[in-house]
Amino acid sequence: MATGPDAATADRACRFGLLGTGPWAAGTQGVALAEHPEVDFVGVWGRDPAKARAVAEQFGVRAYPDVDTLIADVDAVAIALPPDVQAELAERAARAGRHLLLDKPLALSVEAADRVVAAVEATGVASVIFYTNRFYSNVDAFLVDAAGRSWDGARVTMLASIFQPGNPYGASPWRRDKGGLWDIGPHALSIVLPVLGPVATVAAMAGPHATTHVLLRHESGAVSTLALTLDAPPDAMAHELFLVGPTGPVQVPMGDATPAVAFGAAIDQLLAGVAAGRSAHPCDVRFSREVVAVLAEVEAVRL
Repeated sequence: MATGPDAATADRACRFGLLGTGPWAAGTQGVALAEHPEVDFVGVWGRDPAKARAVAEQFGVRAYPDVDTLIADVDAVAIALPPDVQAELAERAARAGRHLLLDKPLALSVEAADRVVAAVEATGVASVIFYTNRFYSNVDAFLVDAAGRSWDGARVTMLASIFQPGNPYGASPWRRDKGGLWDIGPHALSIVLPVLGPVATVAAMAGPHATTHVLLRHESGAVSTLALTLDAPPDAMAHELFLVGPTGPVQVPMGDATPAVAFGAAIDQLLAGVAAGRSAHPCDVRFSREVVAVLAEVEAVRL
């Protein structure tokens, strides 16, 4: 049976491997892969073999002790790993001709993101990065309408509190190290950039509770403000995103489904691109490299 970018065709399911064993891999990506009618969920690889076996058993698939063997056995990979680990494996999978369904952020440096982009462009594989909100149907419809209108800017407040007892994401070292800027900042930018356009100028300041306050001037002249943290006091948590125009602020809606349903939509869009021979997608590695570049500049200028 053929493998590579042209292997997933309409006459058979696309073979997917899952790289990662954490709560997001098991509770969102794995669920969507297992339930998707056009996916042959082949197996799981993780850095902890015991966890890989547990996730594989959950879905009735094979646990792979070697990541390259899993990559060789599939048409596409879904990755739910820390961004620095993801970038290396995504580049490896793309150079092997495997399509990419990745998590955000694409990488933790522009250089690493550039290597993934180069691998995708060299092989022509399809890529989609899962910015959760972008794959809710109601949010997508809102953004299609918003992109055709004139806006003066955006106002984003994302104050999460993941380091409380019992939160599975609070144990993530990279989130502790990189904070809300890199974890939830990509979600904000995935909404703001398609509407207001590329960023021309960046300013940023650190605030209490590991909050990063960001000021972005877009090439369009619009200005965005973002407040981002993963370590807010529990009573101070907030999640609001407004587009601001001549008639006042308009709130971007919250998603109307579960993350697993949204991930299923991301699978749909990746498969549609594969079937049509399209390597470009609004949330592909090229767009995601732009997101990483903004995050890296914010980190560099933050006071």
